[in-house]
Amino acid sequence: MSPRSIILRASALLLLATFIAAPQLFAFAFEPLTVNNAPAIYNQSSLLTLTVSHLRTVFLATLASTVLAIALAIFVTRPAGREFLPLSRSLMNIGQTFPPVAVLAIAVPLVGFGEKPTLIALFLYGLLPIFENTLTGLMEVSPRTLEAARGMGMNARQRLVQVELPLALPLILAGIRLSVIISLGTATIGSTVAAKGLGEVIIAGLQSNNVAFILQGGLVVALLAVLIHDGLGLAERMAARKLGRSADEVS
Repeated sequence: MSPRSIILRASALLLLATFIAAPQLFAFAFEPLTVNNAPAIYNQSSLLTLTVSHLRTVFLATLASTVLAIALAIFVTRPAGREFLPLSRSLMNIGQTFPPVAVLAIAVPLVGFGEKPTLIALFLYGLLPIFENTLTGLMEVSPRTLEAARGMGMNARQRLVQVELPLALPLILAGIRLSVIISLGTATIGSTVAAKGLGEVIIAGLQSNNVAFILQGGLVVALLAVLIHDGLGLAERMAARKLGRSADEVS
């Protein structure tokens, strides 16, 4: 990573942190977008609190998706589970088939309003990229490598933990990165079912015709997505470098 890129990313992170912590400092930039003396900065809740809630929802959903997707990918790549691979792929695709709004509509009568229906929607939506990338990573491990590990006396569990998963790690991280970015944007609709998050700012702007609010919510989500994308991308490249691969092989 070039010094210029590092400076740009550090500047973006500093700008985002300052705006979230003290948004009133930027009121002058948003005032031209308001009408009828409407507030330039969202004031119905703390922007910092909403950002933390948004990230918390995304983190919990991605964690649950990661655990299930990796566990299922491991199962269907073992001899005892290979016959379940087509069924597993079909189940993983269900989460991508239904729009998040439809999942929310189904989940609300079951679990009520708030964060829970949003978690369900993000969980289902995040399964497929992690599952497919983990599956690809595990299936790409060379049979010769596994045979060598077997020759060293490793049992099946040791081969999985010490050989297969480390070799598949760059692709697994790529799937997690994609899932996180999808969830960051999708989580904004959670505010339609009373979940705390940055979608609350956007929806408030739409309801009051306040472009400043819409822009604030959108910019924070966009900057978070860019920074998290870059951070996870860096982790992928580091993992790939340890395996002697190029960045293009795991993108």
